Amino acid sequence: MTKFLVGMAIIAMTASSVFAQTPTPTPNSDGDTPAVATPEDKNATAPVEGANSFTEDQAKTRIVEAGYGDVTDLKLDDKGVWLAKATKDGKPVMVSMDYQGNIVAK
Repeated sequence: MTKFLVGMAIIAMTASSVFAQTPTPTPNSDGDTPAVATPEDKNATAPVEGANSFTEDQAKTRIVEAGYGDVTDLKLDDKGVWLAKATKDGKPVMVSMDYQGNIVAK
């Protein structure tokens, strides 16, 4: 009887470990997902938090190229988002740029 119980316990543990595994996510097969946003293609949930590799000069350049002027007080926050004061069409705005290059004005 003891051998039977031990055998059943081993089978139960083995079966439960098989069901506990999660499948690997399917990668995007079109290979067309940009790592960095372009002016034509932005992330709808921007700004996105994450490790930002843009330097201050690169961030300012991208913001200016997006049509903003007088970019001042450019700072990287603790969430990896560049924040700045700027102007757009002569009006003052707050601008943010995330690690993907998405630029959002508030």
